[in-house]
Amino acid sequence: MNIVVVEGVLARPVARRELPSGEVQASLELGGLEGAPVPVVAADQLVPELEVGARVLVSGSVRKRFFRAGGATQSRTEVVADMVVPAGDRRRGRRLRERAAQAVLGGSPT
Repeated sequence: MNIVVVEGVLARPVARRELPSGEVQASLELGGLEGAPVPVVAADQLVPELEVGARVLVSGSVRKRFFRAGGATQSRTEVVADMVVPAGDRRRGRRLRERAAQAVLGGSPT
């Protein structure tokens, strides 16, 4: 089972880039809580407009990606988001937590 729910502070502006498929991917970095910054990637349409310093809730899965850079193989661990909401949005935050809990309990998310 690979399910994660992360709450953090948006550490830098959301970066958007177009993939070769034409899809736009958004990259976020959450920090400000305990531990190292948490990199997050998501389809652009899942990411609302957010300002640096905004508290954000993210649900998704953890992925380790390998790539070549400078002649060496490197890796990056990131969260692949299936839902991103401002932490102050109680209704959507509750829905995010309910979907994650339902997935953990073995049911299909609503």
